[in-house]
Amino acid sequence: MANVHDKEKSLHREIANRVESAMPDVEVLAVELNGPERFTVFIDRVGAGVDHALCARVTDELRDYLREYTIDVSSPGLERPLRKPQHFRNAVGRRVTLRTEARTRLRGEVVDAGDRALTLKTDNEAVQVPYEEILRGNLTDER
Repeated sequence: MANVHDKEKSLHREIANRVESAMPDVEVLAVELNGPERFTVFIDRVGAGVDHALCARVTDELRDYLREYTIDVSSPGLERPLRKPQHFRNAVGRRVTLRTEARTRLRGEVVDAGDRALTLKTDNEAVQVPYEEILRGNLTDER
């Protein structure tokens, strides 16, 4: 069985290339597998946000995948997916939740986001986490 994280990364590369080429104002933030035959694509559009019509356009762009998968297309929501170094740079000063290969789950505030790693201030310590070790990252709802 293929590693779920590797499959998500592969799908993300394929889908981001396809969607962002067809719609340059759209960014594919993340692709998350919800089961062997279902995935969610999280998108954003700078300055305009995400509406139902945009989700429908992205779904139509991915129609070839509908033979093998059920596809959900979604806005990033309050717990915005963070996958790229730039996403983490934009989250400096915000609380996040990370799943990493070494530790199951980390929560804390992003205090720095460099080129290869981010620094997360948890309740007990400051932890440097290389981006390559992050399986998933999300903003944490701060309400």
